[in-house]
Amino acid sequence: MLLHANIIGEGKPLVILHGFLGMGDNWKTLAKQFAKDGYEVHLVDQRNHGRSFHSDDFSYQYMAEDLKVYCEEKGISNISLIGHSMGGKTAMLFATLYPEVVSKLIIADIGPKFYPQHHQTILEGLQSLSINKEALQGRKEADAFLSNYISELGIRQFLLKNLYWVEKDVLGLRVNLPALIAQINSIGEALPENSFFDKPTLFLRGEASDYILDEDEALIQSAFAKAKLITIQNAGHWLHAENPRSFYEETMHFL
Repeated sequence: MLLHANIIGEGKPLVILHGFLGMGDNWKTLAKQFAKDGYEVHLVDQRNHGRSFHSDDFSYQYMAEDLKVYCEEKGISNISLIGHSMGGKTAMLFATLYPEVVSKLIIADIGPKFYPQHHQTILEGLQSLSINKEALQGRKEADAFLSNYISELGIRQFLLKNLYWVEKDVLGLRVNLPALIAQINSIGEALPENSFFDKPTLFLRGEASDYILDEDEALIQSAFAKAKLITIQNAGHWLHAENPRSFYEETMHFL
């Protein structure tokens, strides 16, 4: 099965992979900017996310293979590849498995290391939302319901982008929650040992984020020989949304 993608612009192929519980559309504003600079931007929905297919099988190996099939079907190679968070893990693995397809790699606020599971409250909130008929009558109701689990408005707004109208007055979630909950431990998995990619690589981290620490740089360099690490000021884990200008400038400078 082929991944769903929104393709914007014409020119050199630039593929963007979203994070956990996100979708390609989260990147639409930045994609339009990249398109103006001569890129054909592929905003890909990874499996069990957005408008892409649902499957009980869920791992970085599967997601890397999905992207390989996508690139073959679209006839794109020498791609520049951006991945944020979970999408960054997919992008890292893809680049190490299929280096001939990738010319430049950009990883946003995630490292190759193992991360402990930390999405329990979010998943609990979404699971409760998915079975609450009253909360699924409208976006306002859904937001009010989710606020019982998640206090940060920005995170709720991000999660609620998953809502869509199944029928009149009935909302549903695009993400495949049962599969993601069943395979949640795979989200934090480390890049396999001895993985290696020797083409230009840029790691961007948010100043207020703790996903990439100074001591992680040695591990990054061991897997990505030409890696450069840059910190985006005034931003946390969602650095591309919190400081899009700096994110765009650093990305374009690298590309």
